[in-house]
Amino acid sequence: MTGQTTPTAGPQEDGATAPGRPGLVLDGVCLRHGDGTETVQALDDVDLTVRAGELAAVVGPSGAGKSSLLAVAGGLARPDRGTVTVAGVDITAAGTRARARLRREHIGFVFQTGNLVPALTALDQLRLPLRFRPRGARSGRDPRALLEDVGMADKADRHPHRLSGGERQRVGIARALVTGPSVLLVDEPTAALDRARSHDIVRLLARESRQHGVAAIMVTHDHDVLEHCDTVYEMIDGRLTALA
Repeated sequence: MTGQTTPTAGPQEDGATAPGRPGLVLDGVCLRHGDGTETVQALDDVDLTVRAGELAAVVGPSGAGKSSLLAVAGGLARPDRGTVTVAGVDITAAGTRARARLRREHIGFVFQTGNLVPALTALDQLRLPLRFRPRGARSGRDPRALLEDVGMADKADRHPHRLSGGERQRVGIARALVTGPSVLLVDEPTAALDRARSHDIVRLLARESRQHGVAAIMVTHDHDVLEHCDTVYEMIDGRLTALA
């Protein structure tokens, strides 16, 4: 699999990347962990393009490099070689402050257990990231309307301890989407869920990605939910391969 030409325009001002355009591109990305002789090739010449409206899944054994892939794609780690482009901007060439701004405006993260703030209601979980937008950033999505989109409108005033695992995950997805990101990075969203709720969550991710033109990557060990994804990749020893 080879990298594709990336757009040179900056991030769009009115929300996620236009449907069909590359939202996330990794081109020849390499990343090593460790020093001297104790090094691990976490990412080995990885090429990946995820288009707006596409949900891509990445499977593979533990330690294969999947977490490193999310860290580099989200601008949390800088690769040793190669480029990462988000909504037309090369984040590997950006400084620390510029990368932080790009993360706040254009990248959403969904964690394994929702990772919600215990003291906040479901509605306030979504309001919080909107308060930390940089000056001049786009408005994002309406929190109440987004909770309705993910089937949580009737539980907007509940705190995390009063929500089920699947409900917490729905709120976590809504929180990641509320700023109108171009890219959504999802880490094992079904790890703590039963089979029925797992399918519900991945269907929700696919629907939201397609409807709002978000380029989404989901790392998962759950092969049962891959039917809801547009593309599937396997990562072994830091190398990424597209599966048929």
